[in-house]
Amino acid sequence: MRGKILISGASVAGPALAYWLHRHGFEVTVVEKADAVRSGGYPIDIRGTALGVVERMGILPELQAAHVDTRAFTFLDTDGSRIASLRPEAVVHGVNGRDLEIRRGDLTAAIYDTVRDDVEFVFNDSIAALDQHEDRVDVTFHSGTRRTFDLVLGADGLHSGVRHLVLGPEEQFHRYLGYCFAGFSVPNDLGISHEGLIWNAPGRAAVLYGVGDNDRVHGFLNFTRPEPPFDAFRDPAAQRDLVASMFPDDQWEVPRLVAAMRTADDLFFDVVSQIHLPRWSVGRVALVGDAAYAPSFISGQGTSIALVGAYMLAGALATNPDHTSAFDAYERDTREFVRLNQDLVDEGGSTYWPATAEALAQRNEALRGLTTMPADEDRPAYTALVLPDFETAPVVGG
Repeated sequence: MRGKILISGASVAGPALAYWLHRHGFEVTVVEKADAVRSGGYPIDIRGTALGVVERMGILPELQAAHVDTRAFTFLDTDGSRIASLRPEAVVHGVNGRDLEIRRGDLTAAIYDTVRDDVEFVFNDSIAALDQHEDRVDVTFHSGTRRTFDLVLGADGLHSGVRHLVLGPEEQFHRYLGYCFAGFSVPNDLGISHEGLIWNAPGRAAVLYGVGDNDRVHGFLNFTRPEPPFDAFRDPAAQRDLVASMFPDDQWEVPRLVAAMRTADDLFFDVVSQIHLPRWSVGRVALVGDAAYAPSFISGQGTSIALVGAYMLAGALATNPDHTSAFDAYERDTREFVRLNQDLVDEGGSTYWPATAEALAQRNEALRGLTTMPADEDRPAYTALVLPDFETAPVVGG
């Protein structure tokens, strides 16, 4: 066995990283503060290089079977009237028939099933303290348990606790893009299926997203805000109050969405932000996925670059003589791919959330003026990294 590795986080990047590390012969433990692997959640996209990762994991057929197949996004005016309907690929810059859109829970379940019998999962716990030494990391968990690992890898998201422990407060690495959002489920009173409805007022958007023939759909309330509400990240009551205060509107389905948000038991609130770090590792600790390089919610690339990053980090650890050179190789070979995908994001959010009445009117005029459907757009950033074949690399020490 190469060595003992602790991964913090069991969403997408963590279990994917655990899969590849186990394949390369490491002894892996995953700690997750929730009581199970995350299920449910809004649909996510897998495209470009990330499709090669899930194919190599052997789960591509399962994910293709779970493809949501959204047929249209319909933009609505402030009074709820229809402006235009577009294919999803024209909105999210994908390629029909190749990219995957699946429920987040379907992806996490597929990855977890590939590794659950080979990797130790510790739920209802998280890392409280890290004490790095030349040859090990001593870890104290919030449960009071203490254990020792060769390496610790943070895959614990935008608001990473591991990153905070080794690099300091999030604010110094947080590039806020000016938007907040709340996601939750809501009864499908409009009977929508395989369709998204997007209502806009200046600086605000309300969305209903039906991913199948279900009695519940995903609701979103999104809004502009000059500063990120750091004080609300861990306060659900404050989140609900903030969101409700931003939607005084009485048009379309907005009042119903606000009421549903108030009582939702699956509310997910966050900001549209990126993480920019000068370095992705410190000593025997490294970061992956949103913890290291979140590209933001509106990029549509968070899941894809997390999958690619997990593959690259595990491969680097398996094919370099020590963790220092492995972390250097991981960053050297992956950072440009991450940068290109982070650079896709338009800070104005002009398509989804025009911030002013003038910007909204211009967006709506452009939509009404469409005479032909925009062509599928395969952005070069999606495939900017070619996956190395770590399987054929020589086995060396970790």
